[in-house]
Amino acid sequence: MPVELVGIRNLTARYEGMEVLKGIDLKVFAGDYLAVVGPNGSGKSTLIKALLGLVPVREGAITLFGAPQASFDRWERIGYLPQRLKAFNPHFPATVEEIVRLGLLAGKRFPKRRARQDDADLEEILQWLDIAPIRRRLIGELSGGQQQRVLLARAMVNRPELLILDEPTTALDPETREHFYGLVQRLNKNHGVTVILVTHDSATIGRYASRLLYVDKGVVFDGTFEAFCRSPEMAGFFGEYGQHLICQRH
Repeated sequence: MPVELVGIRNLTARYEGMEVLKGIDLKVFAGDYLAVVGPNGSGKSTLIKALLGLVPVREGAITLFGAPQASFDRWERIGYLPQRLKAFNPHFPATVEEIVRLGLLAGKRFPKRRARQDDADLEEILQWLDIAPIRRRLIGELSGGQQQRVLLARAMVNRPELLILDEPTTALDPETREHFYGLVQRLNKNHGVTVILVTHDSATIGRYASRLLYVDKGVVFDGTFEAFCRSPEMAGFFGEYGQHLICQRH
């Protein structure tokens, strides 16, 4: 039996006074690479914020690792990369290594002290994400793709079981975006990290994610990308030409 890490039942959520999600049912299992896609304003990011307790939930229930969200206190089991931050100032006085170490502190209880294992964990994640050669460089000197790998390393350094990424590739060029998706896919397949990734890029992500959730205030589709491309219901929703445009690059 697959292990359920996230359970959402009949979720209704509001953001800035407006109802943006209604009647959402979703289960995420260990080993999933779930891509959450949909148009602008569809509620994708609100779904993630509701999952993390960052926006109020009007109705419904959320469980994390089998525990009700309200009583869940093992947040170190979840890594989170929010929507892309504004570009770092080139003179921002923090190196790649220092930024990643902040992720180690986030998982510690008070008093937050550096441990010997921290150095080993840091070194391993720098090697995993191929940023060890730039460890001494200032974060503001890096390209957008390099900055995103550093922020991903910060989210991953505590070895979370579940990694949540909210529009992590918005400002990246197409080649760098695909490299990032593939990098996350390797974390999923080679290191057993369960992934929820929010993106507007329905076509490209289909080559990497094992499962596609199309959201437009409610769940429109939940299944594999191949099933999405064969679905008569999705052809009716998008029109056959619209479905073809999404699926032709797969």
